[in-house]
Amino acid sequence: MKLILEASGSHWDDLVDVTVFLTNMKDDFATYNRIYAEYFKDNQPCRTTVEISSLPTPIAIELKCIAEIKPVKNSNIRLWG
Repeated sequence: MKLILEASGSHWDDLVDVTVFLTNMKDDFATYNRIYAEYFKDNQPCRTTVEISSLPTPIAIELKCIAEIKPVKNSNIRLWG
């Protein structure tokens, strides 16, 4: 996720929303919550965690993240429009 953020002109601290999908909330939430807290000590974006019956691949967790992309000063790069 960090590499994708940086390639997009954003950073870990620019995350504003994280949605987490777990396939087994009962067994995995405590471990996931501990690891999540390690990565989000300083920046604590809005978080939603939901349990789902399955994911399209044989994994137990999936994250959907939204981050702010700050405009680059003095750049000819247009992000939209």
